[in-house]
Amino acid sequence: MTGLVCDVKKAAYGLAEQLFKDEHRRSVFANRLVDVCVEAKGKDFLIVHNPGGWGNAHLDQCLEWEKSIVYGIRRVVEEMGYSLSFIQYLRSGKGWLEQIHDLREQFRFFAYKAKIMAAWLRFIFTHVSHINTILIGVSQGAAFSSAVMRQLDGRYPVYSIEVGFPFQYKSWREITERTVAVDSNGLRPDVLVQGNLVVGARVLLAAPFKWFWYRLKGTPTPLALCINAPGHEYSWDNPKVERRIRDFLKANFGCKR
Repeated sequence: MTGLVCDVKKAAYGLAEQLFKDEHRRSVFANRLVDVCVEAKGKDFLIVHNPGGWGNAHLDQCLEWEKSIVYGIRRVVEEMGYSLSFIQYLRSGKGWLEQIHDLREQFRFFAYKAKIMAAWLRFIFTHVSHINTILIGVSQGAAFSSAVMRQLDGRYPVYSIEVGFPFQYKSWREITERTVAVDSNGLRPDVLVQGNLVVGARVLLAAPFKWFWYRLKGTPTPLALCINAPGHEYSWDNPKVERRIRDFLKANFGCKR
């Protein structure tokens, strides 16, 4: 281990001690942060995916359209000639206790968890020079990204792509020149964005039954993937979705010279 990495690791553990009381959480947070810094060093971009739902789904477990957004953005950045490092930021773990904690955070617009991710990003900018960061947030992940952007208050080169932003957080949302809000797929109104309470309630009530049915069939499916809200689908294959995001990236960064 080089002296530079040792210094970063020591600083990461120092930050973890400020943020967490539990030793295991400190260790996981610090080690992961060091890995991100090492991987991102020398790259033009750090792309961070904030998943939808409970924020704990690895990319291969996400809905196909959500995966297509992530792959599409990565492809555009590479087409523009930039190097990148990609990571998922999982804001919660597995299990009911984690979900209850995340639900409590949702009522507070992720006040505590957004503070932690903002500290995580500030650390990266302190130890990795000349790097831009793009947050990709989908549904609940879009709201979480917005909460993180509020914490950073425009002081760092962080850009936020927010897709399918849920209506219940709109009073907290701030959109700046570093944010692109993709809240319509151009095909059908998104009930979760518009706040159609009747349809939304039906979708949410049906989800547990779908979850139970999949388990009976022997194909367990995360509850978040059983919530199929009309209009809440933003595939990269949709020209309106792709064009909105592609134009945002080109307007802010252009092609690498």
